[in-house]
Amino acid sequence: MEQVRYGIIGCGMMGQEHMRNIALLPETSVAAFYEPDDGMAARASAIAPAATRVGSVQALLAVKELDCLLIVSPNHCHIAQMEEIAATRALPLLVEKPLFTDPGDAAKLAAFRDSYPAPIWVAMEYRYMPVIAQFLEKAADATGGIKQLSVREHRFPFLEKVGDWNRFNRYTGGTFVEKCCHFFDLMRLAMGAEPLRVMASAAQAVNHLDEDYDGAVPDIIDSGYAIVDFDNGTRAMLELCMFAEGSAYQEELSAVGPAGKIEAFVPGPGRFWPDHLGAAPVAKLVTSPRHPQGPMTHDIPVDPTLLEAGDHNGSTFYQHQRFAAVVRGQGTPEVTLADGWAAVAMGMAAQESARTGQAVDPRQWM
Repeated sequence: MEQVRYGIIGCGMMGQEHMRNIALLPETSVAAFYEPDDGMAARASAIAPAATRVGSVQALLAVKELDCLLIVSPNHCHIAQMEEIAATRALPLLVEKPLFTDPGDAAKLAAFRDSYPAPIWVAMEYRYMPVIAQFLEKAADATGGIKQLSVREHRFPFLEKVGDWNRFNRYTGGTFVEKCCHFFDLMRLAMGAEPLRVMASAAQAVNHLDEDYDGAVPDIIDSGYAIVDFDNGTRAMLELCMFAEGSAYQEELSAVGPAGKIEAFVPGPGRFWPDHLGAAPVAKLVTSPRHPQGPMTHDIPVDPTLLEAGDHNGSTFYQHQRFAAVVRGQGTPEVTLADGWAAVAMGMAAQESARTGQAVDPRQWM
């Protein structure tokens, strides 16, 4: 098997999850990384002791051994770093979500798309959670064709990150972009259709209101609803609450059609499950046909090693498995730049709808 050597930009919490999962793959390693924070860099070096720490993106691109690049920097840094890579050394690229945060960057993204010669994969890990992968695979047959899809995420507040950049819309793009682009991506994928309208209602109801950063109070949404109408006549809904970590399951998906319903239940990170409650919940898939009635529940366990390697129900490993194959010349990206772009546009539309109280067409940013 051909060796795949990564160069990584950003080794904070999510970057370290990527590194742990890369380490589990055969003939795959981190050759070098750029991480400006000394504390995070020390943790990254402990995960990949053979990797070289460099002092800039340019220094990373000068490392000859690299076969591909992974961007896991704060959201608002992605576009500038992608442009720097394109101008210097265009390697196969895996970019963490969200692809971009500023609607004004659409022209830059289009120029990048039209000129970048190597494969680009946008990191939408939720597609690769085993229970969600099965949900997507079985949904058409179980429902007879999805007419209605709902996604509910009841989870913990945003975690602390370096500089607390994730507390502010100007760095994240807003919660519907930063966090929920995953769910808008799943909606497009499940429906096989494009969004026409997004209607949202949301607020910063509980979280971070007592925090102060040099006189600036966080402005990120912590709860809300978004409804999406698609061009094939279907519709989907998102329910988000980020002060609900007491839940047994973090994500619950439900798709319904003329033949029945299918549901996926995804537990949150095992490291947050209280010891006094015993074993953490196991992901499950439930199919509920209309005729004959009779819900059927299937546990979808995940390899404990993969659960230990990250917070995304094993999905980061499966994503890298597929991306590394693309780097080796085996296939094409499954999550394209267009997919990542559309998910962000839907998030931007939700942010704008929540602000104005009006339905918003996301296609203006696609």
